[in-house]
Amino acid sequence: MINHVTLIAGARPNFVKIAPLIHALQEKQTIKFRLVHTGQHYDKNMSDSFFEDLKIPFPDVNLGCGGGSQAEQTANIMIAFERDLKENPTDLIVVVGDVTSTMACSIVAKKMNTRVAHVEAGIRSFDLTMPEEINRMVTDSLTDYFFTTTTIANDNLIKQGVDEKKIFFVGNIMIDTLLANQSKLKKPSVVDEFSLKEKQYIVLTLHRPSNVDESSHLKSLIDEIVKNVRDLPIIFPIHPRTAKLFAELGISANNLHIVEPLGYLEFNYLVKHAKCVVTDSGGITEETTVMGVPCMTLRDNTERPETCFVGTNELIGTNPKNIALAMNLLFSGKWKKGAIPELWDGHTAERIVEILDKL
Repeated sequence: MINHVTLIAGARPNFVKIAPLIHALQEKQTIKFRLVHTGQHYDKNMSDSFFEDLKIPFPDVNLGCGGGSQAEQTANIMIAFERDLKENPTDLIVVVGDVTSTMACSIVAKKMNTRVAHVEAGIRSFDLTMPEEINRMVTDSLTDYFFTTTTIANDNLIKQGVDEKKIFFVGNIMIDTLLANQSKLKKPSVVDEFSLKEKQYIVLTLHRPSNVDESSHLKSLIDEIVKNVRDLPIIFPIHPRTAKLFAELGISANNLHIVEPLGYLEFNYLVKHAKCVVTDSGGITEETTVMGVPCMTLRDNTERPETCFVGTNELIGTNPKNIALAMNLLFSGKWKKGAIPELWDGHTAERIVEILDKL
């Protein structure tokens, strides 16, 4: 029987996924929970604002493990979480997504004979150059209970040898948060600041090493986007990882507007009213799919193929030359309409808590 769970969050997308789970646990009141923030993201816009926006309690502890290399951060989280778990034993830890915190805390828990549940288990890009893919593979090799977003993820786990009785297709928990907050989205100041008009601007996000770590490649991507958006404003909430290199490049265009990272409610307001989103994020492709907004993903693979097969997303690759063709399709009015994948209905967290109650 599970009487107490420890919820792990550390990076921006984690809070979006943890929020509905907290709300479902609070409503059911059959399982007590403790929220651990690893501190992986420590910029206010990248974590603290979510506590306000998403109406979730501040963490019981912040392990303060921000910064450092992948290896340093993994080690710091493991050391800090081991100490915390010894002081606060639990029946189960729940990890979400595929960030460093997800993998690090799963390793610690299993070494301390504590069960692990993985929300968003089984998704795969099959690209081992992505740190997130390593995190997914390691986490799923240790997980006891697998909560999946699609039947594609189920199939990935079954091929890996996971017992089907441990796999629970519950839908996409991040969409719970999106649907619950549709009426609460906040117009960010950039809308008035840059006189943005409905469906007459582009939202851009970039943070993956394959796109932002090589200066010439990043410059080529930005140049092609600027050149092919028919002079529409481009709003670029810049990731701290990208900002350092971008500043050195000296890129400038009249329609390119660099802004600070936005809070959840403001960012999704911007996305909802955009003509298109250009991104290398996985989570954003899910949100654009549900909101029916065209999305171009600057990656050669995706762990969320349903956003392409069913949704509004197109994988256009990392070659800057592909951008012109995609933009021509967009501006010709021929972009696919898309649909919403199965069980992306806003009730995923409820299904998870029902299952935890029965374990």
